[in-house]
Amino acid sequence: MPEAPDLEVIKEYLTERMVGRPVLRAKVLRPTVLRSLAGDFATEIAGLTLESMERRGKYLLLWFSEGRCLAVNPMLTGAFQYCDETSRVLKRSCIVLGLENGKELRYLDDRQMGRVYFVAEEQLGEVPRLLDQGPDVLSDISFEEFAARLKGFRGEIKGVLARGSWISGIGNAYSDEILFAAGISPFRKAGSLSREDIRSLHGQSKKVVRDAIDELRGRVGDNIHVKIRDFLKVHNKGGEACPNCGGNISQLTANQQITSYCRRCQPGMLISN
Repeated sequence: MPEAPDLEVIKEYLTERMVGRPVLRAKVLRPTVLRSLAGDFATEIAGLTLESMERRGKYLLLWFSEGRCLAVNPMLTGAFQYCDETSRVLKRSCIVLGLENGKELRYLDDRQMGRVYFVAEEQLGEVPRLLDQGPDVLSDISFEEFAARLKGFRGEIKGVLARGSWISGIGNAYSDEILFAAGISPFRKAGSLSREDIRSLHGQSKKVVRDAIDELRGRVGDNIHVKIRDFLKVHNKGGEACPNCGGNISQLTANQQITSYCRRCQPGMLISN
């Protein structure tokens, strides 16, 4: 799942190369991912110019002339590819935008779990969950607001952190990283966190994401469709040595979601009575 660090780097890359360029044509190769609320997509987007790009949580918004927007929620398996129009079309390509500079922007999704919404500006509220997200992880949210918002949530802290209603932009991978950096078990109940625990989460959430953006900027290059996660400290590294204490990293998989953590550095019962 692309999360805030991935999408920030993708946004920067595409902004530099695409803003100000008109779309000459569009192809829909896998229509199951597309929700076109602003007319026929291929017809309506041809001739429009990309004016800006924006990230909102785990959505990427491409703003075109005439008040049109592509709101993309990649979910678990979506990705973006920017390439020459002569490049081989991958089997997982779903939507293709042809640009006047001989390049194409392709939305890839091998399991077609993500969604691409073509809407007019006044239809943004019809994009599911887009406007229901909490403040962005990179926003200037104060500690007091951060803590106050958490009071409305129950359940395990990892699920709360990744849900997007409390703080947006964080998913499965970076919730593991943030909780590891904060020294908090992913299975702790949100209501059990002390003020110092919450303060650590407030600081580490932004730091972990910013550090990841810096790492990705230096490594992604033109391959924005490739997910780079090998630099993460615990996520998907079950059985490897913890970089802090040297013990083994524990890992569980449930509902297609991996949870990775260190039992020593993140103490807390897995199941509480």
